Amino acid sequence: MDDTRLADFWATARAAEPSLPPAVPAAWAFGAGPAQADDLLALVLAGVKTATASALDDYDVDGEPVPRAGDASIVLDGRDRPRAVIVTSAVEILPFAEVTAEHAWAEGEGDRSLAHWRAVHEDFWRAQAAHPAGFRPDMPVVCERFRLVFAAD
Repeated sequence: MDDTRLADFWATARAAEPSLPPAVPAAWAFGAGPAQADDLLALVLAGVKTATASALDDYDVDGEPVPRAGDASIVLDGRDRPRAVIVTSAVEILPFAEVTAEHAWAEGEGDRSLAHWRAVHEDFWRAQAAHPAGFRPDMPVVCERFRLVFAAD
């Protein structure tokens, strides 16, 4: 990702939303691969997706900090272009089997049911987990709620 492009995007976002911090935050895309990144970003931009989930173990492997309430992030599309700014509003770490239907609904994917959420996320973590333990029913999941604060045209 081009640092100049991120800095320019962040300057535009801060001009529209002055409460954002001066430092350019982390930039990342949802999901795995360009098509999934675009699909999930579209849900965010439509106001349907207001939550996401990550494997806690993957934060350790990747050396990334666990998100906290108040953290801003730049969301990239499937071509690594900055498209939105979200701010984390709440974080809860739960075992996979205890993630709630409310969280599944807030993620906005598929039919928004807990059954769909579990099936899709189990498949995702079996295929994409950075941590060697991969998926397990008691794995800790970082359930993050966020709000969209800026979207590029």
